[in-house]
Amino acid sequence: MTNIPEDITMTKPVLETVAIAQEFCNYLDGCEANSTKGILEFMHRILPLLYLKGSFLPDLVVEYPEANERFVTQEQWENIFTMLRDKFGHDDEYWVINPELLNENEPVKASLAENIADIYQDMKDFVLLFKKNTHASRQNATHECKYLFKTHWGIRVGNLIPKIHYFLYDSTEPPTYEQTLDFM
Repeated sequence: MTNIPEDITMTKPVLETVAIAQEFCNYLDGCEANSTKGILEFMHRILPLLYLKGSFLPDLVVEYPEANERFVTQEQWENIFTMLRDKFGHDDEYWVINPELLNENEPVKASLAENIADIYQDMKDFVLLFKKNTHASRQNATHECKYLFKTHWGIRVGNLIPKIHYFLYDSTEPPTYEQTLDFM
């Protein structure tokens, strides 16, 4: 009997990340009718989970880098961004410390809508490439998602969580949650 090497793209950490990313994208694709509070509550619950799952993605070497693709267009990104910016209104902007900048102690202005739209783009590209269901596409999707976790969307999740926490818990009364997650 020969030992067939395990396909790392079909392991539990990768498949769970795909599932959470798909749930995140599905929600944003259909959340235009949802309330601002409902959107914030969904993000409050899913972003930490997405970050956790992203941290478990394996590092892997891509055999066929030419199989990498991006799917989300600028127009699709702008639709998500505009819808979220309209929902958040004047609460969209907030300040963060960005260690990537020259003066890492100076706060910079950030946008909830922009950061969520950026995460959406990375997750939607990941899910769509993964679902092409060839070894090369799954490998590229996993590799790209891990890379972008380290350099792009993971940082944005880390910046969003404290602001969303503040919006939901800034009063002394405990929040009352709406039923915003289909899988709960």
